[in-house]
Amino acid sequence: MAHRVVVVGGGFGGLQAVRALRQAPVDVTLVDRQNFHLFQPLAYQVATGALSATEVAAPLRAIFKRQRNVRVVLAEATGIDLERHEVLLSALPNGDEQRPLPYDTLVAATGSRYSYFGHDDWRPYAPELKSLEGALDIRDRILGAFEAAEVERDDAARQAWLTFVVVGAGPTGVEMAGQIAELARDTLSGDFRHVDTRRARVLLVETADRVLTAFAPSLSARAQRSLESLGVTPLVGHTVVAIGPGTVSIKDGAGAVEDVPARTVVWAAGVTASSFAGRLAQAAGAELDRAGRVTVTPQLTLPGHPEVFALGDMVRVGDTLLPGVAPVAMQEGRFVARVIADRVAGRPAPQTFHYRDKGNLATIGRSRAVAEIGPLKASGFPAWALWLGVHIVYLIGFQNRLLVLLRWTGSFLTHGRGARVIGRRATGASGRPAGT
Repeated sequence: MAHRVVVVGGGFGGLQAVRALRQAPVDVTLVDRQNFHLFQPLAYQVATGALSATEVAAPLRAIFKRQRNVRVVLAEATGIDLERHEVLLSALPNGDEQRPLPYDTLVAATGSRYSYFGHDDWRPYAPELKSLEGALDIRDRILGAFEAAEVERDDAARQAWLTFVVVGAGPTGVEMAGQIAELARDTLSGDFRHVDTRRARVLLVETADRVLTAFAPSLSARAQRSLESLGVTPLVGHTVVAIGPGTVSIKDGAGAVEDVPARTVVWAAGVTASSFAGRLAQAAGAELDRAGRVTVTPQLTLPGHPEVFALGDMVRVGDTLLPGVAPVAMQEGRFVARVIADRVAGRPAPQTFHYRDKGNLATIGRSRAVAEIGPLKASGFPAWALWLGVHIVYLIGFQNRLLVLLRWTGSFLTHGRGARVIGRRATGASGRPAGT
């Protein structure tokens, strides 16, 4: 019987691991609770109507249709038995509650989710962008807020509908804030008859003293100026202390708290590892850090269990915390596949993973971006063009690359957004259907 490899998670790391095992004499089972791979870096464009969901998601079965040593299972991994070498699957599509899945080698690549820093009660009012469902929810809330402002008769209430708060000024938060501002001031301008969408207020709240803290200070400053030119108000050195139905409380550096009437909030601050990281740590007696990441060896294996690999946002490599970005997970996925292939073939396997930092990119809006690649620092149109090219190259599937390229070209020429569809009528605060 061929060596059985189970990969849990169809994100960037899991996808690369499975692909890199295509020539290895192994049987691979890929387990994911979704039947698609989400190109997460473009989820914010779904949330702002620039792209449709199908353009940033590729069915896993289509991706691996021609890789005959791969089987895809739609389920959620909810437990692990390290002694029996079994993963416990739940939520199977046929209605089975639980089923064990045996493995010879396990690769855990279940990623992360946004952390609300102990305030999970904020989640209903401030959805996050880590999932396709979250992006679609945010799109409905943003577009629904403009629709609500169109029919609102009270001036103060109308302005609350036109106030958008983005929490967290990392790349996702910066990109999201810039896109909302462009949507309000450019795309939607003239579409409505009783409301001026250009009066929309976009607040970008960041606890640190600058936006894009992973970039050089000079690029952070350029990004902030670009945001301000779009009409975004960056509130650096500020902290969100409460989120409720229609109000966000923001504390400044001096400790003063302002209650901001806002019906739409987007959460893009801080991450915590997936719950499967905790299950691995509990089963192996391994350490978890404050963000729930399990500590793995330099070979990306679980301490004491060389047959179990873990990678991506859910792990800390020894004392080293690598950036929570797609290139890290992708490189780790390919490394793990190489180790597995070498072990199965009886060859000496590499003992240490080394991350090759390819730089940082963030887009702010139309022809506005920042790029930092080694000593090279760029902003404006050159950085924006580089950002476009990199994302087209890494997008999964030729059809999606072509569709996104055509969509971006049309949007650049016409200033339009063709995916401005409200999937369900919802308010910007609660997400409940209007009238309920």
